Amino acid sequence: MCPNPRNKTGLAALAAACLLVVAGGALAKKSDRDQPMTIDSDTNDISFADDGVSTLTGNVVIVQGTLEVHADKGLIYRKAGEVSRGVFTGTKTKQPTLHQINDDGTPIDATADRIDYDITNNIITLTGNYKITSPRGTNAGEKMVYNTVTGNMQSGGDGNRVRTVIQPKNKAPAAGAAPAPAKPGTK
Repeated sequence: MCPNPRNKTGLAALAAACLLVVAGGALAKKSDRDQPMTIDSDTNDISFADDGVSTLTGNVVIVQGTLEVHADKGLIYRKAGEVSRGVFTGTKTKQPTLHQINDDGTPIDATADRIDYDITNNIITLTGNYKITSPRGTNAGEKMVYNTVTGNMQSGGDGNRVRTVIQPKNKAPAAGAAPAPAKPGTK
């Protein structure tokens, strides 16, 4: 659980830090939660109220362990003194991105027009031309809702098609594995 700070000195990005400490484990490597976090943006407007919204704007880059988020804008919501939600958006030409390494060593990448993490309800929603990519496959569409507790993912149902590509088990590379050498007589 994220702290409820009373000292405002040096806490400009605490709300965003708490959000990603919680969110980081939802998608991938659990040890990322124990790593230092760096948050950069062109500007920020931070609310220290128990119920408020903090805004990070312009070239938002958040790095914690293997987690890396890039966005044009980040909104961090607090409710009753705790971070309750984070919303990341981009521009018309550049979506926010998320990259992280899973505990098994495989990467996961996600893009969407909007990445919304409702911490209170453990729900991540990707909307607007989203795509999730990993060595195991891809999933793309207009909206995907992921429950970080149950692992249930729902996409589609909004009149738009969803495309999922699942790689055969023998095609997905193992964590840290080198490609298999070519058989003699083949190129």
